[in-house]
Amino acid sequence: MGQRASGIAAHAPVRAALIARQRAWRVHPGLVADGRDMGTVIFPDARLKVFLTASVEQRAQRRYRQLIDKGFAANIFRLLRDLTERDARDSARAVAPLVPAAEAKTLDTSCLSAGQAVDAILEWWRAASGES
Repeated sequence: MGQRASGIAAHAPVRAALIARQRAWRVHPGLVADGRDMGTVIFPDARLKVFLTASVEQRAQRRYRQLIDKGFAANIFRLLRDLTERDARDSARAVAPLVPAAEAKTLDTSCLSAGQAVDAILEWWRAASGES
């Protein structure tokens, strides 16, 4: 799915048609949006923007485990190649390239569990919303 989404995202007319639909999902009290351009293009006025990153090796390993756990065949070397190509394509595209928003907090999850990443983001959210 990621490869297809990446290819589709390079087409400006398709992206323009999807932006209004994506923005319509935001209703009170808000939402958590996941995507490579959520903080830069879709929701540029978000209160908290988090740019998640991890090494390409770690992302390939995680994807491999997800596929195997779901009973799918997977090739770690192909996944590594595909992710590397997707990153290069998404970073270089003319329309909404993969870059963190200037005000985004970057969280490298290479060595974090999912729970640790959630805890870090919740801490940032509490600070951004004035909660203690």
